[in-house]
Amino acid sequence: MRTPQEIRTEFAPRESLDGAQSFFLVGIGGAGMSGVARMLKNRGFRVRGTDSTPSHVTELLEDLGIEVTIGHTGEGLDESDVLVLTDAIDLNTSPEVQRARELGLPLYRRSQVLGWLLKDKKTVAVTGTHGKTTTTGMVAAAFRAAGLHPTIVAGAEIAEFGGAIAEGDGDFAVVEACEAYDSLRDFDPYLVVLTNLEPDHLDFHGNWENLRQSMLDFLSRIPEDGALVYNPEDEGACDVAKACSKTVVPFGELSGLGIEPKKMSQKGKHNEQNAAAALTALSQVGDVTDASRDAVARFRGAERRQQIYYDGPTGDLDLGDITIIDDYAHHPTEIVASLDAIRQHWIDSGKRKRLVVVFQPHLYSRTANHLAEFSTSLDHADYVVLTDIYPARETPIPGISSLRLVEGCQKPTRYIPSRHLLPRKVAKWVQPGDVIVGMGAGNISEFAGEFVKELGRPGRHGKPKIMVAYGGDAPEREVSIHSSLAVHAALVRRGFDAFRFDVSEALLGKGDLSALQGTNRPDLVVLAIHGTHAEDGAIQGMLELAHLNYTGGNVFASALSMDKNATKRVLEAAGLPVPRGEVVREGDLLPNLKAPLVVKPNSQGSTVGLTFVKEDSQLEKAIADALRYDESCLVEEWVVGIEISVPVFDGVAFPPVEVVPASGSYDFASKYVVGATEEICPARITAEQTQIAMEYAFRSHEATGGRDVTRTDMIVMDDRIVILEINTLPGMTPTSLVPLSAKTAGIDFDELVERIVNHALARS
Repeated sequence: MRTPQEIRTEFAPRESLDGAQSFFLVGIGGAGMSGVARMLKNRGFRVRGTDSTPSHVTELLEDLGIEVTIGHTGEGLDESDVLVLTDAIDLNTSPEVQRARELGLPLYRRSQVLGWLLKDKKTVAVTGTHGKTTTTGMVAAAFRAAGLHPTIVAGAEIAEFGGAIAEGDGDFAVVEACEAYDSLRDFDPYLVVLTNLEPDHLDFHGNWENLRQSMLDFLSRIPEDGALVYNPEDEGACDVAKACSKTVVPFGELSGLGIEPKKMSQKGKHNEQNAAAALTALSQVGDVTDASRDAVARFRGAERRQQIYYDGPTGDLDLGDITIIDDYAHHPTEIVASLDAIRQHWIDSGKRKRLVVVFQPHLYSRTANHLAEFSTSLDHADYVVLTDIYPARETPIPGISSLRLVEGCQKPTRYIPSRHLLPRKVAKWVQPGDVIVGMGAGNISEFAGEFVKELGRPGRHGKPKIMVAYGGDAPEREVSIHSSLAVHAALVRRGFDAFRFDVSEALLGKGDLSALQGTNRPDLVVLAIHGTHAEDGAIQGMLELAHLNYTGGNVFASALSMDKNATKRVLEAAGLPVPRGEVVREGDLLPNLKAPLVVKPNSQGSTVGLTFVKEDSQLEKAIADALRYDESCLVEEWVVGIEISVPVFDGVAFPPVEVVPASGSYDFASKYVVGATEEICPARITAEQTQIAMEYAFRSHEATGGRDVTRTDMIVMDDRIVILEINTLPGMTPTSLVPLSAKTAGIDFDELVERIVNHALARS
């Protein structure tokens, strides 16, 4: 943002615009700059500009014949141009500013060009800390209805005027003049409407005295036949009016000006004052007619000023019996005025039951200056949701955080640091009869629209949207593909809205993660992934960051179970039997263990890199083979017996599956090649052994934090049962063990998949 030093030294004087014919606007897609661009174009000037992103505004400008370049490069400027900047453009980093300096081109602020364009008009300048945009709209409506045909320049879109700027052929211009960065100094005021004045924008002005003096300097430019119209109920406005050397006129009472407050479209005491300001301003230049009174009373408001996005249930869009409002209030005084007006109209009248405000503080400096006041003002709602501060190019101030406001609020309050999560989080808390207000001056403006979309997501009203995630970059990638195909087919047969998603391709290839974001996201991710960077919690961590629900163990359970040695330690601590063994890393001495042994990578799938060591001489090579897949391997006693696998789902153990590989060893090929292994269910073990195995599986599931389905692999011997490992995401291929066990329990594949999905959905 601009500094006083920059304004004094970096910008050419406004009068040097005389004779300019070609204008290059940086930030041309903004509401204010696009309006100036249209005004320049209408007057026959050459107009071009740049913006960082395309938008419907830039498209409209191009339709008018204005050349718009997306991206800031400094290209396109020539020696005939003057460069026009928004106050958000950094003079030290802007490529356009650098190029302009190379060409010796003058720099101008948007406000300078606007003031220059309006220099032949009698400017009615609406200024003050709060209510400028709405008051500008009301003044313009009154002047229009009085037949004065004013040019209108507001700080936001006003639907009934066709936008933020509307050209008029009369003598007057009604302009919103902002005090924030002294941009009002660039206008020639004939009549000034001062809504109020409080300490604000002190990052620029420094203190109240400087802000007050800036306003008085502006008022000193009012001509002898002009006047200051001010708010007699505001202390700051009265202070300025008392010191002003020009004619001063206080607002009249609204009822005395011929409008009953209850007839106002814009509700609240503050809007009654705005309407009184508009009619009082009109009275200084002409007669206040019934048409003007009606125009002010019926004024529908500006964009983001108590703007209703939804009031239901209505029409085709049935999102429930709630009201959704977007509001620009960003100062404690404005927050109180807006919330009280909304409460009076919606809650006190009995139309709604609870007032919920979703607030984003604007500027660290403003938050620092009004910490206690913000919390007190937000308590005018019944329920408060806060998100992080919108910096608007400010750098963070240590110790200044929305958390401080949360701590100060007395009403029930939630803190959601990322604004992107606001729609889905608020959707969980909303109740019938709520008024939900998105409030603030930053990009919280997106909340109301996104909240409407969130409430209208198909997954909230019909069958949920299911993503079947597969891929990864582990050796078991192809196994993952087969699992995903089988699961996806089952979901489709069961009528779910399901689609497959290759995680590694999205991350490492195209980089397109839009399927995980916003209202496009799935209601549940079914994980058909195996091996490292997949089954070990890596992908689960990514989904946690995206705040997506998924099947299988959480990050901790997945990482633990993928680490075979860590799993053994946890199972031992839970009193469960595991094979004896040691962990070996590159460069370690051979363990003092005698064959027969089993060697396997410590953090891979159960059969990846697996070697059965029958002779001691084979151990060194087996370890080397295992270390090709992982940085450590596990060397264990080879426990001989009946190999079984016991699934657990939703707290219930399924029948054990006996694994009988044709080769005699259950390796990767035996596990995944169709026909390479005979799977027998129920396993051919005694009833007592079956009971013990199912108990061990359940205890393993609990000890490792398993969710949904896990599968525990064991060896059954005559005198004991030993647990080999636990799998938090068992395979779901045609040769997988969990579907076979479920089938023996009377649950076919499609039903099993549906049960897993419904169980996981219940967590969301």
